[in-house]
Amino acid sequence: MNKADGQGTRDRLSALVANSLDTRARTRDLARQNYQSRTQFHRLFRTVVEETPAAMRRRLLLERAAYQLAHTAMSVTEIALDANYNSLEAFTRVFRTAFRISPSIYRRMREPHFHLPASNGIHFLAPGSLAEGGKDMDLFDRFAGNDSWHTRRLLEYASTLTDEQLDRPLPTIVELLPWRESNKTLRQLLENIIYTKEVWTAALSGTEMDMNGPPKSQRSPKAMLQRLEKTDAELHRILGDVRNRSAWDDTFVDALCEPAETFTFGGVFAHIMTFNAHRRLMALDALRQLGIQTEGFGDPMEYEESVAPWKREVALKTP
Repeated sequence: MNKADGQGTRDRLSALVANSLDTRARTRDLARQNYQSRTQFHRLFRTVVEETPAAMRRRLLLERAAYQLAHTAMSVTEIALDANYNSLEAFTRVFRTAFRISPSIYRRMREPHFHLPASNGIHFLAPGSLAEGGKDMDLFDRFAGNDSWHTRRLLEYASTLTDEQLDRPLPTIVELLPWRESNKTLRQLLENIIYTKEVWTAALSGTEMDMNGPPKSQRSPKAMLQRLEKTDAELHRILGDVRNRSAWDDTFVDALCEPAETFTFGGVFAHIMTFNAHRRLMALDALRQLGIQTEGFGDPMEYEESVAPWKREVALKTP
């Protein structure tokens, strides 16, 4: 089989699987469509496509499920059934193993990436995709995802503390910011991380906001986590659109400033990530001083390793 024939066979066989996602087709059904026995089809498929038909189909169904979680309003149960799982529990277990995160948390993160490791480079193509494999995770995804992921972890750690611990004055305070903000307690540090995102989300979306901050009832770790998820969804939507349009140098008017000021989208994104990183590291140190056994050091590579397993792919082979 020459290279051209091999590529044609590869494309034809992989298309059989890709086009079967909306059916209950098994390997023997696909073999019948290819006018072969199950054994012949399985052997040829594994040789040419470098994956078994069943394994490729399961992976593509999971990739489609991840896309649906992030980009549709389908319920998790509907998505589980669409992926050919008979129960939500079974789907959740398999999804968590594949993506290292539960379907519900994956949906809240609004991650745009849904490809799992595959040496053959064949993936589920989202509606409107122009190229096999979609786009790679870029710096926006890394910075935005890392900030959100690590902030969630900080809030989860903080939820185990008492109010006295959250409001206990910190022994060491490092102020590097050109403006005054209170970072004297762990609660204040965490609040400033969330509030920064809320303020800029309001500025970017042109909505009004109470500049006095939220009431005390909204400053518990649990309440801050809910606020984070809400503002992250909108902030990532706005800046994700800016990224997709390559419009980082475009400007907008921040009407919340007095007087109103003009900023670039890229400058605002860099601002949020830079100063929130400073706050997150101070909060991580504060947690350790309070006796919490934390994991990691706030490194973006920890986020990529734990939440983005698709980046640990084997180098694609040339057909």
